[in-house]
Amino acid sequence: MKNPDRNRRGSEREVESRPASEAASMAVAARHWRCGWWSLLGFLSLGLVLEALHGFKDPGYVSPSQSTRRLMWTLAHVHGTLLALVQLCFAAFLGSPVARGADSGPGGVRRREWASVLLLASQSLLPAGFLLGGWFFRGGDPGIGVFLVPVGAVCLAVAVGLIATSAGGPTKRPQTQSEP
Repeated sequence: MKNPDRNRRGSEREVESRPASEAASMAVAARHWRCGWWSLLGFLSLGLVLEALHGFKDPGYVSPSQSTRRLMWTLAHVHGTLLALVQLCFAAFLGSPVARGADSGPGGVRRREWASVLLLASQSLLPAGFLLGGWFFRGGDPGIGVFLVPVGAVCLAVAVGLIATSAGGPTKRPQTQSEP
C-alpha cells in the first residue's frame, strides 16, 4: 500500500521547487525579451543612419579614405541586429518545454544563467568593438576597440554551447527491425 505522506511530501517538494525555477526562468526570459527588442530597435536605427550617410554622400563616410570606418560600422550594425534576434530566440527557448525539462537536470539552471550572462555580454561587446574600431582608426587599420570583438565572439560561442548542451544532444532515430 502506498504511503499518502510520502506522496504528499514528494508532490510538495515538486510544487515548492517548480515555481522558484519557473519564476527565475521567466525573469531571465523577460530580460532577454527586453534586451532583444531594444537592441533590435537600436541597431536597425543605426542601419537607417548609415543608409542616410551613404545616401547623402557624407564625405566622412563614403570617401575612399573612410572605407575602414564604413566596413566597421556596417559590421557593428549587422552583428548587433543578428545578436538582437539571438536574444529573442533565447527568450523564446526559455519558455519552451525543452528548456523547462533541461532545468530539472543537473546544472540546468546554472547553465541557463551563464548562457544568459554571456549572451548579454556578447550583445554589448561585439557591436561595440566594431563601432569603436571604426570610430578611432588610422590608415586602413581599425582602432584598438576592435579587440572587444574576439572577447564578444568567445562569449557568444560559449553561450551557444551552453544552450546546446541544455537543449540536449542530437536525437537518435528509432531503429527499425530488419529481417534476417
